Amino acid sequence: MAALSLDLTSLDKALQRLAEGIARYEQDTSDGQIRDGLIQRFEFSYEISHKMLKRYLEMSSASPSVFDGMAFQDLIRTGNEQGLLLGDWPRWRTYREMRGKTSHTYDEKIALEVVQHIPAFLREARYLRDQLKARQA
Repeated sequence: MAALSLDLTSLDKALQRLAEGIARYEQDTSDGQIRDGLIQRFEFSYEISHKMLKRYLEMSSASPSVFDGMAFQDLIRTGNEQGLLLGDWPRWRTYREMRGKTSHTYDEKIALEVVQHIPAFLREARYLRDQLKARQA
């Protein structure tokens, strides 16, 4: 199979910024402005991770159009089956729910709940990035 070429620069940068946000937040968990910034970094890191997974699956498939209308949970299951993800559908469903909560309402309780899941998401997204890099080598 020919080498795949997927530019992971935006994912690398997003994950770096997310890690920086976690470090800043852990210094002072009472700082609402830092927490809100961390949540925003989670949002764009989540979106980029999802897009990169889909792009890779399309690029590596004999039938890329299969992924165009594929439901999110099936996309995650496929990525998991191919060893691209640490977590399975239930874990990614949690991240998706957290992402949905952050974009539709602001509530202190929800913000704190979302922040609790961000370190686990970062581990997951780094694993995805590392798997994508390894498969392009």
